Amino acid sequence: MISASAVKELRERTGSGMMDCKKALTESNGDMEKAIEILREKGLAAAAKKAGRIASEGIVDSYIHGGGRIGVLIEVNSETDFVAANEEFRQFVKDMAMQVAASNPLYVKREDVDPKVIEKEREIYKAQALNEGKPEKIIERMVEGRIEKFYKEICLLEQPFIKDTDKTVQEILTSLIAKIGENITIRRFVRFERGEGLEKKEDNFVDEVMSQVNK
Repeated sequence: MISASAVKELRERTGSGMMDCKKALTESNGDMEKAIEILREKGLAAAAKKAGRIASEGIVDSYIHGGGRIGVLIEVNSETDFVAANEEFRQFVKDMAMQVAASNPLYVKREDVDPKVIEKEREIYKAQALNEGKPEKIIERMVEGRIEKFYKEICLLEQPFIKDTDKTVQEILTSLIAKIGENITIRRFVRFERGEGLEKKEDNFVDEVMSQVNK
């Protein structure tokens, strides 16, 4: 069992993401130095350090789906215009536009979410747990679990990547940073859906977008 304190220490020492640290510690059977070595071999520790650097170049790209039913504009930044012209970087941006079209996130990362939104969700989840007759002592844990799930639904970086659902968007981004050697950030996006807010039949946009990905 990998302790939370060990994961925290590894994060502080390498700057890598929580899940990457947990995986490295699991792989190393809790050996901290070995876990650091594993992260360095994967390039994740170096990528995490690059994440603090300013990225002000990059591109704005778009994706239009279903004959104009869904449209996405997204801005992804890099440190240099040289990387912005890189084919792999551009493919990542296109993938992210598709991700937004298919999965409809509301924010880039959890830090962008208004605390009032989270507090309201927490109150709802607590009321649900009480109505389900759950014991008081486990309600708080249940609520926090549901809040984590909520973040994974609404935050782009925490969503499963549509082309490889075993990985999150954050993991794909970190791998690209490690490979290219520059900081890359998803700055913002906007998603338009024709007739949004009007009464209409339900469509499975995830399946439709994925059919385009797989062509």
